[in-house]
Amino acid sequence: MVAAAETTLQGLLEGTRQYLVPLYQRTYSWTELQLARIWDDVCQLARDRADHPDATHFIGSLVLAPSPATGPVGVAEYLVVDGQQRLTTLTILLCAIRDHRAEHEGPKHRLRLDQQYLTNPFEEQRWLKLVPTQADRDAYVACVKSTPQVGGDNAVGRAYRFFADALKTVGDGEEPIAVDQVESAVITGLALVAITARPGDNVYRIFESLNNTGLALTQADLLRNYIFMRLPTRGQAVYESLWRPLQQRFTPTELVLLFWLDLVHRDPKIKQTDTYATQQARLDRLRTEADVEAEVERFGRLGALLRVILHPAEEQDPGVRQRLERLNAWGTTTVYPVLLHLLDRRDRGTATSEQIASAMLYLESFFVRRLLIGRSTMNINRILLAVVTEMDRDLPVDEAVRRYLSTGRKHWATDANLRDLVPTIPFYLNGRAGQRSLVLRWLEESYGSKEPVALEKLTIEHVLPQTLSPEWEQMLAADLEDGETTEAGHDALVHTLGNLTLTGYNSELSNKPFTAKRAALAKSGVHLSRDIAARQRWDFTAILSRAEALAERIITIWPGPTGDTGTQSEVAWDVLAKALAELPAGSWTTYGDLAALIGTAPQPVGNRLAGHPTLNAHRVLQAGGIVAGNFRWLEPDRDDDPRDVLRAEGVTFDQHGRADPAQRITVEELAQLAGVTPAEVPEPRSRARGDVDHAARFMEQLTASQGSAVATATAVVLDAWTSMGGRLGHGDGAETSCFLFARGREHELGNIWPLAIYPRGRVEVVFQHLSIRTPFDDVALREELRQRLNQLPGVQIDAVKLTLRPSFPLTVLADTDAREALLDHLKWFYDRAQLDGPDDADPA
Repeated sequence: MVAAAETTLQGLLEGTRQYLVPLYQRTYSWTELQLARIWDDVCQLARDRADHPDATHFIGSLVLAPSPATGPVGVAEYLVVDGQQRLTTLTILLCAIRDHRAEHEGPKHRLRLDQQYLTNPFEEQRWLKLVPTQADRDAYVACVKSTPQVGGDNAVGRAYRFFADALKTVGDGEEPIAVDQVESAVITGLALVAITARPGDNVYRIFESLNNTGLALTQADLLRNYIFMRLPTRGQAVYESLWRPLQQRFTPTELVLLFWLDLVHRDPKIKQTDTYATQQARLDRLRTEADVEAEVERFGRLGALLRVILHPAEEQDPGVRQRLERLNAWGTTTVYPVLLHLLDRRDRGTATSEQIASAMLYLESFFVRRLLIGRSTMNINRILLAVVTEMDRDLPVDEAVRRYLSTGRKHWATDANLRDLVPTIPFYLNGRAGQRSLVLRWLEESYGSKEPVALEKLTIEHVLPQTLSPEWEQMLAADLEDGETTEAGHDALVHTLGNLTLTGYNSELSNKPFTAKRAALAKSGVHLSRDIAARQRWDFTAILSRAEALAERIITIWPGPTGDTGTQSEVAWDVLAKALAELPAGSWTTYGDLAALIGTAPQPVGNRLAGHPTLNAHRVLQAGGIVAGNFRWLEPDRDDDPRDVLRAEGVTFDQHGRADPAQRITVEELAQLAGVTPAEVPEPRSRARGDVDHAARFMEQLTASQGSAVATATAVVLDAWTSMGGRLGHGDGAETSCFLFARGREHELGNIWPLAIYPRGRVEVVFQHLSIRTPFDDVALREELRQRLNQLPGVQIDAVKLTLRPSFPLTVLADTDAREALLDHLKWFYDRAQLDGPDDADPA
């Protein structure tokens, strides 16, 4: 039998002990991504403990086995079967804390931390508390001894440097903390479960089972073991009657979700990673087996409600079912706590189906209206997790939800906000692609057509195309105001709701003039498209007029906040500031691009930058890449030429003073920088009977949009990719994207892909994704990938795009030589992605 006990780093390291990482373990491999996560957790825990000194944060399990060399006296030796990445990281952090405090507070901290937690001071042969693998040992000893070699160019050294740098800033920010608080949080606040095997167990077999057959303990496993430890006589009966049905109803991840949802009803600040520790503390207060059994029974009742949330088709009431289906399709899991509460209220008889359906409609409206005004993600998790604890329990539940969402700065757009912003906000750049498609589908459904169309097969069409042809420029020119350029007007309206529809006629429409598009849209069964076909022209006036009509329809479909709410939405200057702060050196953008991003005009953007200190404002130029004639630095004593500053940063100007257009960051890329358009991340799926065949739908959309020649060329590339060992994944949006996986999620380092292909005709190079994936978190490798792709005819990606998701035309693949060269580059990428990862790459 193994023994499991909750402990802390203090409990593990105090006393005369030694932990040895076996030879078969991988070397230390945590990257900055994992280091940043655990550092953030430690800092938040330190803040929490300022008010609640006993607060802890659960960070996972540690599997140990007594070393065969351990004798009856002396140092107690253990083999680290699983969890060495986490344990090594925490001791490196202690080394950095020790050195920081010794330098700034005195040498006593070096002696104290060494003797208590890092070394066995009176043992010559076994002086290290933790002994890493041979490959890491010299770098680790340099950390423990604080020699000049500390912080070298290896994983251990990089981890030390990360924490050493982070400790320099602990006193900064809005909620400063002290280094001693950080130390206390690390030593006594981080909770682990130490699972110790018995002497004589085959340690390597244990390691294999944990890492190769998926038997690592989840928080749900730990909670189950704890519960049945508390049921010495009733365990078998409770398992068969209550726990086993619950466990069969959910996946392991969903089971952890259930136990977390149960907790956030009481405290919305509880993190999912703290589920086991918090549930255990709560269950510790139960005295009898009957009390514990009642809790398991309660879990079963909540589980039945969560099952309905995850599988809305099982809901009996049609009104509630429709709302659950829509919220499920929206894909925001942080709405689950309030949904569970609503279903629980009905289950206990304190709310009707009509009331909870009404409350769910307000939640749906909250999501849709925020997306429409470009505020889809701002504080959304905090707001939703607090609904249950902060709403008025004396009101009917639907009124209580609406009242809560209406108060404070929650950005639930009022009717006036929608009328003002829908015509100008770049809807197509906001939020997730699937959510944008859902809004258009739900708008179409509101017309109640007697000839329903399979809306899930349609894609979003820009009527005014994203790339202007001479015919379109001529149509728009007649509608320009004084001083307005065709390019600026196009950028301001092309992504707005008024210019978008749903269609299955991508190949027929493309960039064709409006007369051709109008004829195709007139044949459509989609009301949104027939409305466009009824117009004689499609210019700026027509787009704004349609947007105003859609805003009125939205107001009737999705009820807004209560009448006493104030104006919550204004020009999103914070989004502009975030985009400019992330604008890389060597790049530039325009006033028009920024105006299109936040749904305003170039003049207000210019006024804002002229009067408010904004990082990187000098990188904003006029259309065509020219410095504005009235540009002035905000610093009164500064008069240097902004072009000289930009040249020093890497921007190239021609003889006419125009910046290189290849270095321009477009409005779409600004949206990526500001985080308003999150990167699409494909979810792994196993296709069940009745599910959509995403691969077939991708090829169907690709052929319809790009024609058979490009579709065939793409299929050749995809077949070659799978032949070399890669896999394909597909997105869930109305436009079915295809991802080229070099690794899957089951890999220790996580999934990775170089390209995403979209049927509308572009190949996206996902540098933004690669920047946090080993080994392409190394900028040199991303740069090599960029240079390789730039060898293809028709591809020109500037170096400033290495943190973005630039794209090139899918038609490049139709050229045989370009296609063969691309396959060589993909093989290069695939080979470098095949790395071994850490045994526990997730810090939580």
